[in-house]
Amino acid sequence: MTTHSDSSRQSVARQVLADDVYDHLMTGLIDGRLGAGAPLIIGELAQDFGVSQTPIREALTRLELTGLVTRVAFKGYRVAPPFSLDDLRQLSEARRVIEPANAWIAAGNSAPELCAALEGDISALERAPRGASFADFREYWEADERFHRRIAEHTGNRYLFRAYSAMGGQLLRYRLFGGRGVTDFEPTRLEHRNILEAISRGEPDHARETMDLHISNVWDRAVQDSRSAGLADFRATTNTIH
Repeated sequence: MTTHSDSSRQSVARQVLADDVYDHLMTGLIDGRLGAGAPLIIGELAQDFGVSQTPIREALTRLELTGLVTRVAFKGYRVAPPFSLDDLRQLSEARRVIEPANAWIAAGNSAPELCAALEGDISALERAPRGASFADFREYWEADERFHRRIAEHTGNRYLFRAYSAMGGQLLRYRLFGGRGVTDFEPTRLEHRNILEAISRGEPDHARETMDLHISNVWDRAVQDSRSAGLADFRATTNTIH
């Protein structure tokens, strides 16, 4: 007879396995070891990882939310097509609609606990390695992502949070400029601190403005990166979103 305790342990073990599969696949996707359009066959992946199909399905479902993996009806999962600079422009436009609003609400509901947590996120970003491979800059990306996600969570608005979560964050940018790692540490660090300062002072309008400027600057830096990388679609996609 399976007890509630046994069922809980099995659930935790399955989640650990799914997390491990997720980490390995995401690393391969960001670093380009899994080519665009390549099929991700659940049965084969289960054999490769030595696990059941359940944690594979859970990991692929999570990866689909990042935009790194797509699911086609009756065909299963595949590595998503290459992300273009125009895709990144559209993502930036969406972020400039949602994230300044998140910052505005968070500043209006500012609390010492939120500010302390955001300070911790910035400190983690400052300490994190910034090498070229995903394994080298993952801690940096996680700190960056936590900062933005924490602000979205603090709005208390589940619809805004869902909209934020659906965008996939910065992972797609790192995939587009694969092998370059972190190229904008110093401006990102300063912009995060400006956002935190506005939130800590309880200044909603200023928080909204600093977040909007940050997202806009991220786009501008992506355009600069595209020049350095020599992307073929650069000329067609350099319209700013100011």
